[in-house]
Amino acid sequence: MLLITNGRVLTRDPGNPYIPDGAVAIEGDSILEVGSREALATRCPDAEYIDAHGGVIMPGLINAHTHIYSGLARGLSIAGNNPTNFLEILEGTWWNIDRHLTLDMTRASAYATLLECVRNGVTTIFDHHASFCEIPGSLFAIKDVARELGVRACLCYEVSERDGAEKCDQGIRENADFARWAKCEDDDMIRAMFGGHALFTISDKTFEKMVKANDGMTGFHIHVAEGMNDVYDSLRSYGCRPVNRLLYNGMLGEKTLLGHCIHVSPAEMDILRETGTVVVNNPESNMGNAVGCAPVLQMMAKGITVGLGTDAYTHDMLESLKVFLLIQRHNAALPNVGWGEAMKALFDNNRRIAAKYFKKPLGVLKKGAAADLVIMDCPAFTPFSAENADGHILFGMMGRSCRTTIVNGRVLYRDRAFVDIDEERINAWTLEQAKALWGALQ
Repeated sequence: MLLITNGRVLTRDPGNPYIPDGAVAIEGDSILEVGSREALATRCPDAEYIDAHGGVIMPGLINAHTHIYSGLARGLSIAGNNPTNFLEILEGTWWNIDRHLTLDMTRASAYATLLECVRNGVTTIFDHHASFCEIPGSLFAIKDVARELGVRACLCYEVSERDGAEKCDQGIRENADFARWAKCEDDDMIRAMFGGHALFTISDKTFEKMVKANDGMTGFHIHVAEGMNDVYDSLRSYGCRPVNRLLYNGMLGEKTLLGHCIHVSPAEMDILRETGTVVVNNPESNMGNAVGCAPVLQMMAKGITVGLGTDAYTHDMLESLKVFLLIQRHNAALPNVGWGEAMKALFDNNRRIAAKYFKKPLGVLKKGAAADLVIMDCPAFTPFSAENADGHILFGMMGRSCRTTIVNGRVLYRDRAFVDIDEERINAWTLEQAKALWGALQ
């Protein structure tokens, strides 16, 4: 048994939101009890103590959309690559990288990404992978790394026709094979979705193949209307807008997750609401790619569940939270909007998204929930309460405020040091894979 104590407990449980001098007791992979430090110390005298050092004990963070395949790109500059629009970014950078990713490079990307997640207090990810150099076995390679490092993950492969029919069919098979494996394995640490890239790289014939191969096993995870390419292609080639195409192909629903949705119309929003389809906003990536600001405030006002991801621009969900608020205020030209929506996206909607795939409750500290929690340093030089905790998070924390990360009851990172993870060995091997990738790109 573990007892995380000597901290302020922020539960995200409406029935018991905040305990000023609290503790969390963990038994196995679940939370046994949340209460005062004094009470739990009395009831759990033999527990192993983990000292929060006066920090904030809170649920582990969930990243609802990211890309492991970009894990080796930090510091990379590809000769001659000077993109001036979104398609050139895809062709010159990301599609170029994934066309060179071997299975070992995919593993290295997973190590790099997941170690950063743990360090930033992220305990669950929804990943959307691409490695068109070697597709078969890529999701299983990521799964092995996630299991080794102890991070909770929902994985898929991005089907696309951009590299021809054979690679497209391999992507469909990889999704289907992994979804069948995940369904059979029924491991609450590893789940599967069925991935698709941007709609302008997928025909209706391929959508039909994807639906058939999926056979109702899981939901779809697709990039939608990130750039205007999707809108133009859908209108010119299919006579409708992107969300309508997905509706007509039977791909929307409560377990489907659409990344971005920047250029969606009010009528498309109505379709998303009526089908219960989830949207994930990735504000920093959208700004970096200069593709626009997603109409998140309008979508949430209509009742659409909008979660928060990073699109791998960062692995710091609190950084993404800050930018979510700023871009929505900037876009609306109003300094008093977006606060509630930002907090709802990260702390409420991301756990609702996770609940569609994982059995144990995530994103909350209460009896029976998954033992996924983090300790964040947050100096208390102003009053801290349940009413203003979000303000302390927004203005007083970053991912690197994370002191300790626990996933499924396993301590992965304690007092800023990895536990039973040889980071130096992993980084040395990952560096060799990165050098090989960079060499192939020049």
